[in-house]
Amino acid sequence: MISLTDSQKIGMGLTGFGVFFLFFGMVLFFDKALLAIGNILFVAGLSFVIGLERTFRFFFQKHKMKATGFFLGGIFVVLLGWPVIGMVLEIYGFFLLFRGFFPVVVGFIRRVPILGSILNLPGINSFVDKVGESNSMV
Repeated sequence: MISLTDSQKIGMGLTGFGVFFLFFGMVLFFDKALLAIGNILFVAGLSFVIGLERTFRFFFQKHKMKATGFFLGGIFVVLLGWPVIGMVLEIYGFFLLFRGFFPVVVGFIRRVPILGSILNLPGINSFVDKVGESNSMV
């Protein structure tokens, strides 16, 4: 069992609420306020979970500057009041930032009983294989 510090527990809660508000904001036709709250909670939660210094080092690595620009630029555009454009920028930046983690996530989900069988369906399998293949962090 992984033991978490109190600040990491708070960070997990903040990140969870951030994802919930982002999802709920998109379901409610890109509500600006919910998306802004979700973005702030997600980034704050990430900072609590891995620490401020490691968060800063993760986002501002030399090879991730383009991805960080899209992600943080998308958050800024959402805060300015253009939620659809901001979310498109943010999602693109998110995929560029976290694409190194996708093979791990796909491998984990394939071992979950019901989700693994869904991922092995013919149409979904090729897409998941494409997403799950490890690509270089360029």
